[in-house]
Amino acid sequence: MAAELHVELVAADRSVWSGEAMLVVARTTSGDIGIMPGHQPLLGVLESGPVTIRTSEGGTVIAAVHGGFISFADNKLSLLAEIVELADEIDVQRAERALERAKSDADAAAERRAEIRLRAVAVR
Repeated sequence: MAAELHVELVAADRSVWSGEAMLVVARTTSGDIGIMPGHQPLLGVLESGPVTIRTSEGGTVIAAVHGGFISFADNKLSLLAEIVELADEIDVQRAERALERAKSDADAAAERRAEIRLRAVAVR
């Protein structure tokens, strides 16, 4: 079994993070999944939610992911999402305002996006 896996976290408009990792946890339509080196090949649909990457250097990268796909083969993991926001990039006050606005507008999709942003920030 390989000691690490190569991860590419990509949004529709940019490459968000790339590097070596020991573990990646993401939410799929089948539930939460953890990918470690040597995992069986996989192709799945990402649900909106936080993605946690435990880097080979011992760090942690947290991102809010909004839809997309996950693919793993030959110790290469690709997370291709419509929107990806690293937890460090999320403005908490702005996300809280967006959540309140979405609730008052009864916009369930916007409410879900704001909640995911806030969950990603809470995890870091």
